[in-house]
Amino acid sequence: MGSPEHRRPGTGRRNRRDRHGRGLRGRLVPATVPLARTKAEVFDELVLDTVETLERRFAKELAGVEFAVEDVPPELNVYDSDVLEDGAVPLARLLPGRPGRQEMPPRIVLYRRPLEFRAMDREDLADLVHDVIIEQVANLLGADPDELA
Repeated sequence: MGSPEHRRPGTGRRNRRDRHGRGLRGRLVPATVPLARTKAEVFDELVLDTVETLERRFAKELAGVEFAVEDVPPELNVYDSDVLEDGAVPLARLLPGRPGRQEMPPRIVLYRRPLEFRAMDREDLADLVHDVIIEQVANLLGADPDELA
């Protein structure tokens, strides 16, 4: 090709999207379809479902409790008794609140990757997340996990 004056209209680099003249393709699955959700989003929904169920039953007791999800547990040499473990791998942690000047509400943290690794499928993961949250809430309230389930 010669100078820009000799180019045919529509053949410039600006108008072409790729070497075959096709544009970028959109999503293969619409955003509203469950396949478009990430593993983290699915996990967050499982946690939210269990927490909402518990908050309906124990609204007063869980009023100030925060629930959080982290991908992996922090690297510590020794875990305290507030950590729910499977072998040596933490699955969740209960951080009791601190009253006083720098008041911190109680917080339950679930570790997504270790829980996903232990589940066979989505149903198994939902059961595991439910059991872990029940266990941690029972520890926080000083109740028997069977009473909360």
